[in-house]
Parts: sequence; C-alpha cells; structure tokens
Amino acid sequence: MKYLSIDYGLKRTGLAVCDPSQTICSPLAVIDSTKDIITRLTDIIAEEHIEAVVIGLPLNMDDSEGPQAELVRKFADKLKAAINVPIHFQDERLTSFGADEKLDMTDLSPAERKRRRDAVAAAEILQNFLNTRHP
Repeated sequence: MKYLSIDYGLKRTGLAVCDPSQTICSPLAVIDSTKDIITRLTDIIAEEHIEAVVIGLPLNMDDSEGPQAELVRKFADKLKAAINVPIHFQDERLTSFGADEKLDMTDLSPAERKRRRDAVAAAEILQNFLNTRHP
C-alpha cells in the first residue's frame, strides 16, 4: 500500500511518500498551506496513486491534544470530504527534531534546510507510522 504522509502547518505543509512495499519513506515536497491546499493534495493523491494518508497529530508531551491538534483534525475533516482513501493519524512529537538532526548531517545551506524540513518531518511521521504497523 502506498501512503502519503502530511505534516500540516498553518504556513507550510510537508509531504512524504513510501514505496508500495512500504520499505522506503521519502520526502516529497513542501507546499504552502493556502486556501487551495485540499485541491493540491487531491491532485497529488491521484498523481502518486496514494492508497491511504497519514497525518501527523501534534500531541502534548502528556498525550493530550491542544489547539494545534484541533486545527489538524479540522484540516483532516476537510481532506476526508474530498478524497476516497483512508486517513490515519500518527503522533508527530519530536519529528521536527529528528528532521533537523538528519538535515544537520547534510551540506545544505541553512535556508535550504529550512525549506526541506517539513518534508523530512513528514517522512519521519510516515516511518514511525509504518514501524508501529510492522514492528
């Protein structure tokens, strides 16, 4: 099954995909979180032949959901109304930290690291999701 992972943010949204065998998770893109984000995502889901979506859910360290999680759930509801594939949530705590660690090991400029961070975080979210399903 091919998944699309979404690291939703108010300004930018990171995207990542896995191969159909769920072996490799790769950053796909960072898109602006504009009014047409749902349309852009439905196009990407069709183009990439996505069979399910994983959305990072920002939980607090005590496992509670705060205002940002509520925004993500509202976004997910809008996306669910526009697509015909299942949507799953995955705890996204510390994925930005993990993305920064990976990007720090590259020769990318600070500006390029910032530009790619959300997509790398989306790949972290997807890898964590797949690890919980296939330990």
